[in-house]
Amino acid sequence: MPFYSPERKAALLKMLLPPLSLSMAEVARRKGCSDMSLFYWRKQVAARGTQLSETKQSAENWSAESKRTVVIESSALSELELGEYLK
Repeated sequence: MPFYSPERKAALLKMLLPPLSLSMAEVARRKGCSDMSLFYWRKQVAARGTQLSETKQSAENWSAESKRTVVIESSALSELELGEYLK
């Protein structure tokens, strides 16, 4: 099992947030880590009550480019992947 520094974990978890908003499966596939590790790390962050990003914005405040990216990324997803994406 590889060791991930706290900074690396945070970088991987930030990929789950806007503007990328990748699914855990996609981040795991792209970066070669386990999706279960991502679930666990996200759970740890939530248990500590800390935020992944200081600049997390609601969808209402996204730029037009970010909204377009979300539509394009989600258009090719299966029903299950879309459910994970929307979480």
